[in-house]
Amino acid sequence: MTVRPLRAPPGALNGLRAVWLVLAALLLLSACAGRGVWAPDADVQAARYAHPGAPELMLITIMNNRTGRGDHTALVVSGSERVLFDPAGSWYHRLAPERHDVHHGLVPQMYAVYMKYHTRETHHTVVQRLRVPPEVAERALRLAQEKGPVGNAFCARATAEILRALPGLERISVTWFPHDLMAQFATLDGVQTHTLRYPDPELDARIAESQRPL
Repeated sequence: MTVRPLRAPPGALNGLRAVWLVLAALLLLSACAGRGVWAPDADVQAARYAHPGAPELMLITIMNNRTGRGDHTALVVSGSERVLFDPAGSWYHRLAPERHDVHHGLVPQMYAVYMKYHTRETHHTVVQRLRVPPEVAERALRLAQEKGPVGNAFCARATAEILRALPGLERISVTWFPHDLMAQFATLDGVQTHTLRYPDPELDARIAESQRPL
């Protein structure tokens, strides 16, 4: 008796391949869907905060101490109000209501909470501050509000797309890597840099220094 190997009927392999492609696409879309959080109007209005000093942008890069590479990018925009654009971020606080990755109510205490959340034994935080004209800060605020929710692993890319759309920052190139965006931002004229590390007995003081009005 001869045992013949089973063969898929003609076209079955192509059909199976198509099914796998559809499933893979669905998984990818699911991974990049973002959280889609939308805080109520009353919460956002109550939390709005304008930081004293000149309008500015603060690029935040969370650096991995082991690899020396960036693991996350965020952007603080300080204009008519100060907000945190935390694309695909995991941070949440009930006193900083979120709308599609934009957190309102970034008062000094809330800024410190965010910095401490990321600055730990495994990571240090690099804060780069750049003073900008009021109209640039307002455009950055609007672009951040229109951008989210951002999919996983798109944090640096989404932030770079916002920055390069601002007058005077057109030379910023779109990148997927937080440490690359940090290096590009460092080449802009007038950037001030603060590095926050853990453990540091003066961490609170350094966090306060990193947000002192320009």
